[in-house]
Amino acid sequence: MKEKKLAFIDLETTGFDPLTQEVIEIGCLFAKLNENGIYEELDSFELKVKPEHIETADREALRINRYSDEDWLFAHTQKEAFTMLAQKCEGCVLVAQNTPFDYGFLQAGFSRNGLKDPFFFAKLDTISLAYLRFRKDPEMNNFSLKALCERYGIKNEKAHSALADIRVTFEVFKKLMGQ
Repeated sequence: MKEKKLAFIDLETTGFDPLTQEVIEIGCLFAKLNENGIYEELDSFELKVKPEHIETADREALRINRYSDEDWLFAHTQKEAFTMLAQKCEGCVLVAQNTPFDYGFLQAGFSRNGLKDPFFFAKLDTISLAYLRFRKDPEMNNFSLKALCERYGIKNEKAHSALADIRVTFEVFKKLMGQ
């Protein structure tokens, strides 16, 4: 089987419920194994996404994600963002930190916008990979992105920013893969 391209994705959202809340930022980094067996970045992008139902937003989520009407003035519509993401990620394997959370919002966004889900069958979760690697390590009882960054000495200068979070997720992934 030919090695698939990986799409590392992080989302910032207006809350925790993908049925009533929305994606407001998408960070995506594409990577693939090179000829030396090392994962290398191919491309990346970040999209600000305009919420259509700000009235359903959790105010604490907006604060954590640094949302402001001014900063999102020229953001992509939900339809534009999810269409672009679906096109760019066709044939990729989704990789995320806490994939069930992000995938719930991705699935809802693709569905709301009448788009085919490019990740339906192919997903990896760095929390699951970390659990398998550290399950017997008494010092590792938390597999959050922050805890994994601390374990590997990776700095995340701009936590809760989609592209910054996905860049450190990619670094954590490479460490989990022994690179």
